Amino acid sequence: MGETRSKQEHTAAIRKHKRVALVVNTHSRRGRNKYFSALRALESEGFRPLGTFAVMDPRRLPDTIDAALGLGPDLLIVGGGDGTLSESVKHVAGTDVALGVLPLGTTNNFARSLGLPLDPARAIRVFSTGKVADIDLGMAGDRPFANLTSFGVSVEVAGTVKPWLKRLLGRAAYPLTALTVLPSHQPFRAVITVDGRRHQLLTHQLNIANGRFHGGWQIAKDISIDNHTLAAYQLGSGKRLRLLLETMIRATTGRWQSLAGGPFVTGHEMLIEIDPPMASDVDGEVRQRTPLLVRSIPNGLRVMVPSNFVDT
Repeated sequence: MGETRSKQEHTAAIRKHKRVALVVNTHSRRGRNKYFSALRALESEGFRPLGTFAVMDPRRLPDTIDAALGLGPDLLIVGGGDGTLSESVKHVAGTDVALGVLPLGTTNNFARSLGLPLDPARAIRVFSTGKVADIDLGMAGDRPFANLTSFGVSVEVAGTVKPWLKRLLGRAAYPLTALTVLPSHQPFRAVITVDGRRHQLLTHQLNIANGRFHGGWQIAKDISIDNHTLAAYQLGSGKRLRLLLETMIRATTGRWQSLAGGPFVTGHEMLIEIDPPMASDVDGEVRQRTPLLVRSIPNGLRVMVPSNFVDT
């Protein structure tokens, strides 16, 4: 790959030439419903896509993204949930292409972390009025992630939550599904090593955040997707009731206002060890196992964000 443009040059190219490609995961009902309205909204902003792709089979998403990138866009617009966007991140990271996020998912954690409007038409407006920023990527082993790597209850929930329940209840489907998983879930012991210091815990749930949101709720106000730092935190201890209560209280009150006021371990690189080894949920996909090295890749991805986004 050749030398990348400055972010200012990249922003100017998108606004002037409007070279975009559009990929939408239409496997979901919302993706199907919003596909043509997204095309109309892009046209109203002056964009004439080099190519448009409606993906009904999620297994075709990687090849479709590669085909869209092959058209040479300055901006690749991807519509879908966090899983779709996580797949897109793997293809766009390290290229001279910016990712445009069209939030069409249940929780839209990545879009929230970027400060994007969740209404698709307003999100598309950002593509013509916003700016190119470079944000951090998480790396779980050899797998990049945009938002979160987690261990414990969430891994079972990810494989259990029903698509119809997500459509019906939105983000509330996840804690409700957790209620069915939690009674039989056993707590586990984990060790997080950061800068040579070992942190031991007993819990049902361990999260490592790159972004600011989990389950559609803000983790803490001073977490950033662009501060070159990961934040690890547990939900509850070894007691199921405490996990449930703490999750509900945090979700409804935003109790963790600051990294300094919550059960956080922060750092650029973390080694996660669990005995016996445990699977990890990486942005919604169960792909890795412990021991696992999780690290931050500073400024690893270019994205289109609102003009008031703080880009460090």
